[in-house]
Amino acid sequence: MLQLRDPNAEFRIESLARLAMGGRWRTEAQRSHVRPCLLWFTRGQGRVTINGSTRGYGAHNAVFLPGGTMHGFTMMGQVQGTAVFFPEALASEFPDNPLHLRLRDGFRQAELTGLVTSLEREAERDLPGATRAMHHYGGLIAVWLERHADLADRSEAPTAAQRLTNAYTALIERRFRTGANVSHYATNLGVTPTHLNRVCRATAGQSASRLLADRVHYEARRMLVETDMPIKEVAERLGFTSPAYFSRAFQNETGKSPSAFRAAR
Repeated sequence: MLQLRDPNAEFRIESLARLAMGGRWRTEAQRSHVRPCLLWFTRGQGRVTINGSTRGYGAHNAVFLPGGTMHGFTMMGQVQGTAVFFPEALASEFPDNPLHLRLRDGFRQAELTGLVTSLEREAERDLPGATRAMHHYGGLIAVWLERHADLADRSEAPTAAQRLTNAYTALIERRFRTGANVSHYATNLGVTPTHLNRVCRATAGQSASRLLADRVHYEARRMLVETDMPIKEVAERLGFTSPAYFSRAFQNETGKSPSAFRAAR
């Protein structure tokens, strides 16, 4: 029997420039990853949204995202850095909550850069024991994050608005494929759609409906680019009532029909 390789069982290491290839949606649209991810920004600045809360980042900022964390980030000008996706098998080694570390100390910057660089070197060289070495370096990065969690960008306790947007984005991650609208989410959170939209604008700079659409259409674009799944099936998997409705919504979102978007990949 043919056994397919599980991509989530392997390390994936990419420059942020490469990660952004193919359009701004590759980094800016709200999404999540099954496995833990580290974004190590070494140059430039922008804004990152994590679980519905938006903040700025600059050079020597490390953002750790546990699997299933809804996020997206913008890059202003020349942003440099590395994205590291860790195997699911290592997930238990990492913190349970997202971290945003602003590293102002040169020694700490060099430590993290050294660990990421060592991991990259093992990935690039086909040497005996490379996989084992990468797992060890991944574990060392997990320890490094644990030791420096006190530097996390949490100058004050989460506000009620941030707690609500966190709960909303967590609910989106569980249900965005169902076709549910903002009213459905608001009812489940015990608030009105108007209040939910107002709170999301305050914390994320986007309405609740915008965050939801962003998540759905990121997944649509990913499926169109990364698979050969029929468009009808893409629509069904994302909870659209018909392929025609999906095509109209997708074109309004991206300016292209699903078939044209796929052809341009």
